Amino acid sequence: MLRKRHLAVAASAIFMAASVGQFSPAQAKSSARGHSLGGIRHVLLISVDGMHALDLANCSKGMSDVNGGAPFCPNLAQLAQSGVAYSETSTSRPSDSFPGLMAIVTGGSPRTVGAYYDVAYDRSLDPPAATTGNGVAAGPCTAGAPPTGSRTEFDEGIDFDQTQLNGGAPAGVDGGIASIDSSKLDRDPANGCKPVYPWSFVRTNTIFGVVHQAGGYTAWSDKHPSYSSVSGGGSSANVDDYYSPEINSTVINLPGVTTATGMSCAVIPDPSQTGSWTDSFLNIQCYDTLKVDAILNEINRKTHDGKASAPVPAVFGMNFQAVSVGEKLIEKNVATGGYLDAIGTPSPALIGEIEFADASIGAMVATLKKQHLLNSTLIVITAKHGQSPIDPARFFPIPGHSGNNGESPATLLASYLPDSESPNNPNGIGPTEDDISLLWLTNSSDTAAAVAILEANAALAGIGEIFSGPALSLIYGAPGLAPNGDPRVPDIVVAPNVGVVYTGSAKKLAEHGGFSHDDTNVIMLVSNPKIQPTTITAAVTTMQVAPTIVAALGLDPQSLQAVQMEGTQVLPGLDF
Repeated sequence: MLRKRHLAVAASAIFMAASVGQFSPAQAKSSARGHSLGGIRHVLLISVDGMHALDLANCSKGMSDVNGGAPFCPNLAQLAQSGVAYSETSTSRPSDSFPGLMAIVTGGSPRTVGAYYDVAYDRSLDPPAATTGNGVAAGPCTAGAPPTGSRTEFDEGIDFDQTQLNGGAPAGVDGGIASIDSSKLDRDPANGCKPVYPWSFVRTNTIFGVVHQAGGYTAWSDKHPSYSSVSGGGSSANVDDYYSPEINSTVINLPGVTTATGMSCAVIPDPSQTGSWTDSFLNIQCYDTLKVDAILNEINRKTHDGKASAPVPAVFGMNFQAVSVGEKLIEKNVATGGYLDAIGTPSPALIGEIEFADASIGAMVATLKKQHLLNSTLIVITAKHGQSPIDPARFFPIPGHSGNNGESPATLLASYLPDSESPNNPNGIGPTEDDISLLWLTNSSDTAAAVAILEANAALAGIGEIFSGPALSLIYGAPGLAPNGDPRVPDIVVAPNVGVVYTGSAKKLAEHGGFSHDDTNVIMLVSNPKIQPTTITAAVTTMQVAPTIVAALGLDPQSLQAVQMEGTQVLPGLDF
């Protein structure tokens, strides 16, 4: 049988492993149950945000109307030749980046982890001491007093300065936890009104905590300082090297940065769009390349910035934002992204983003080979979320680009919502709505009346399904304060008809966050030279990535708290 090293290894062994910067996982033995993958010492985890299972099938096998029928993601296609592809992979519900990422690194759903959306609500917390950059208003907090409830925000709004690439961190610091302004964090009256940091907001430990505590060196790169939530377990120290250039910062020149497809970023490639990196098909590639370069430095035994020597991480990785931008952006007078039809034929703009991500992954693989690390590295490629709709004919914005096309659920229920949630608050951050609507009511006792309003206006709001009461509790538990309820569970969740997006923006033609197949059916590819190519069609979830990574490194998946609580299984078809 497979020998696994539990967290309860001898303290002296942990000390020795940590002191020399090496991580030596247990060795697996051959078995007929799946691909034997002994000797894995590193796991490279990549989230290509927005990328569907359908995208991998189309780009790796080729489409007659694209690239002359040849694959347009040759590096992913090559990895699939030594990998297991899972065609029926589902991400978290909601399929927002925050719960999507937490599912991948904890093995748990929002029910267990407590992460529902970048911007959500917690009835047990009080507002921050200072108004956030996106408008969560400051408010009072009295230690030991009953909580008032507060909007929770884990995006760019908690940066010192969200217009800066380094999030406003001190000079010379390029982004990370030093960019978080603690005065903009919600406070816990049950804990002396102390601010709730991202790694403490998450209720469970993560793969980074398990590996770090077992003596392994860890690293992660993502789009916000707030995504340091990946550290989990109440400590920021579980990720040894965390890098997070702010994605919603003002676009700047990046001297010395060149994308894997050869585009120089020394001068802004698309100077017409400098408000945010996500506003441009070209600029987003420069932004992502910052994180790609961090990975290459880490493979080359350096810190993410290349300034100091470091061990090759036992677990490390990044997210790509380019494909997500390619799927939903309408860049006026430049190009429209997304798909051309219901079978997922990508637009030229989206093809460019897929090719960029693919070339970047190819550069990582080439560097692993050069450093003689490919055989000992398990590469896991998945996505925090998909994007909906794929079929452009199904896109139906509410209230619409012209502003007169229906009403969102939050607008219909504005009088039932806390001021921080209400669309009637001109200074607030607004409701939690994309192609989903999460609704926390001022008084949960009003749920039935609120649902009745939604039912009466279902056509106006494009409503597909309404979840409340027992139907919602089955998924997440009951809303309310402990001990009878969960303070983070919404009172109502509205899943609209496929294609409906609650937006008035003229810059998007798709969104994520919802429950639909397009939102949730994402890429999942696990690759290593020892693996024979296989496609598994049985349903799996992105939650299974976490126990799979821990098992691959010779540790016990049960050391992940969410795995214990939810019974999350290692991905099938692999033998550690």
